[in-house]
Amino acid sequence: MFLSVNTTLAAFDSIETWKTLLQIFLIAGAIIAGNIIRRKVWFMRRSLIPSALIGGLVVLLLKAFPVINGFIDKHLMEIVTYHALALGFIAMSLRAPKISGKANTITVVETGTLTASTYIIQAIVGLLVTIPMYLWWRNPDKGMDVFYAGGLLLPMGYGQGPGQALNFGTIYQNTAADQGINFYGIDFGLSIAAIGFIVGSVIGVVYMNMLNKKGKLKINTDDNTDVHKLSDYESYNELPHAESVDKLTIVVSIVLLTYMMVYLLMSFIGSLDLGNFGEKTLKPLVYGFNFFWGILFGTLVRSVLKWLRAKNIMHREYLNDFLLNRISGICFDVMIVAGTAAIAFENLKAIALPLTLVCLLGAIATFWFVLAVCRKIYPDYVYEGFFSMFGMLTGTASNGMILLREIDARYETPAANNLVLQNIPAMVMGFPILLLMGYAPHSLKATFITLAIILVILIAFSLFLFRKRKPVKQGPVGK
Repeated sequence: MFLSVNTTLAAFDSIETWKTLLQIFLIAGAIIAGNIIRRKVWFMRRSLIPSALIGGLVVLLLKAFPVINGFIDKHLMEIVTYHALALGFIAMSLRAPKISGKANTITVVETGTLTASTYIIQAIVGLLVTIPMYLWWRNPDKGMDVFYAGGLLLPMGYGQGPGQALNFGTIYQNTAADQGINFYGIDFGLSIAAIGFIVGSVIGVVYMNMLNKKGKLKINTDDNTDVHKLSDYESYNELPHAESVDKLTIVVSIVLLTYMMVYLLMSFIGSLDLGNFGEKTLKPLVYGFNFFWGILFGTLVRSVLKWLRAKNIMHREYLNDFLLNRISGICFDVMIVAGTAAIAFENLKAIALPLTLVCLLGAIATFWFVLAVCRKIYPDYVYEGFFSMFGMLTGTASNGMILLREIDARYETPAANNLVLQNIPAMVMGFPILLLMGYAPHSLKATFITLAIILVILIAFSLFLFRKRKPVKQGPVGK
């Protein structure tokens, strides 16, 4: 008996037993540290940079020390980033769709078109940097290597965030390696995502203050937030708190089981014999689109549960929007920290120049294009629309909402609704672009073909966005 106990304790005392948890402890500590820095350092708070990103950057800076760098499991951080992305989107898709105020359908479609068009702008800018550098700058013997299709990671990092930057960065890194190109695609994509958060927050705040000084808008200076109770977000006939199982446990279980369905689908497709194109292009995209399948299955599960209740087969409401928001928030915060911590500090030197050029030119192009389109499609709330979209198209939707709250705290304009509802048209219009991104890295010719196709798509989208239209009053006048 004593031998059995001692053996068990020895197993629990093993560093391998604690290795994964230690990495989780690191992520939790980074989130707390980021929040403290953001709350206590004035200019960090005014920059609106997410606490999770600040924590991730702290970890990244600490990786300059060999002891810390050796402790952090880069591969595990990539795994956490990958799964946190899908789980966050599943939690979001399980929520009941709620629309406050009136939403103009045409404006929502235009907003989705703006999102897809900005992805194309970013892709074009990225390729205009990496293709010439691949042809005339690269020198592998001196550690200067770049992948011709690497610029396509700009819309993934800026427009989609760390999760998709990691997914496509992995695909591009592996594809480049097959061609004998030493391209740090994972670090390149994740670095773009981290820089994108800073670009959206810092440039957004700077421009906002410039407009404030010119009297073109008013910044909300009230730092107080409303306090809500869980009961404020409960609907009729929900699972009671005094039940034998915790309500949060049920909600988390539904999210995880939905993700299991995603795995089964991807695993099934992965087991099929799809030929050379399927193995090199389709299957990597299937696994890279884990978040997309998560949205589809999340929507399906929500619809099934709603149908079961309507038929009186299920008598309790097991989903709670407040708890689902908290779950998605946790997932995205963890994703940001893990994604930033997964950047290999030692690899940044090799990608420094293309990374700097891609991010700088991408920020300029995104700023001016989004502003130009917002002046056209949001004539009555130009700046509310601009800050919400610019924040999202360089960071995440949360960044867009944070910037919007600075000038539209009560969401009195349709900007918030546009940001939420544009996801469906943006997904439809952006899906061909994502497919092309899976095709482009297989050869320089394929990249040029991709560039030509997205230019044609951009022209079509631009003709729609900048067409002549009758003025429609949708919000406060005077902006």
